Amino acid sequence: MVRRRFLFVCLATLLGGCGGPPTIVTPPRVAPADRARVDRLYQHYREWRGVRYREGGLSRQGVDCSGFVYLAYAKKFNRRIPRTTELLARSGNAVSSEELRPGDLVFFRTGWKTRHVGIYVEQGKFMHASSSRGVMMSRLDNSYWRDAWWMARRL
Repeated sequence: MVRRRFLFVCLATLLGGCGGPPTIVTPPRVAPADRARVDRLYQHYREWRGVRYREGGLSRQGVDCSGFVYLAYAKKFNRRIPRTTELLARSGNAVSSEELRPGDLVFFRTGWKTRHVGIYVEQGKFMHASSSRGVMMSRLDNSYWRDAWWMARRL
């Protein structure tokens, strides 16, 4: 009798978990005012996706992380910003990771003296020029980037 009751409870638990609607987590929506900015960022990404990394580069033959950011702001927002990660890290205003908006700069400590910069797009994604994979999109919640997180700035 005890065994039969145990089996019934196990079966009911298993079937009960299958019967309800799935839990769907909806990512936060981009504010309508930011939609045009997101569209420009994706356009820049499509134009540069896969371009290889080259330190000091500013062309399709190769681009570095701060060069990629510099070109995005120049071409998509008609705005001149500093060219180096070091100067970008001192520009604008600090922003917490919970307050990120499209176009904010995200910074990472990728080595003892090495820093990396990318541009936040939306829903935890940022675009950047990776030294190993070239221009790409990554997620802030990726363990590598989460552990290397340094700060964010809004220009």
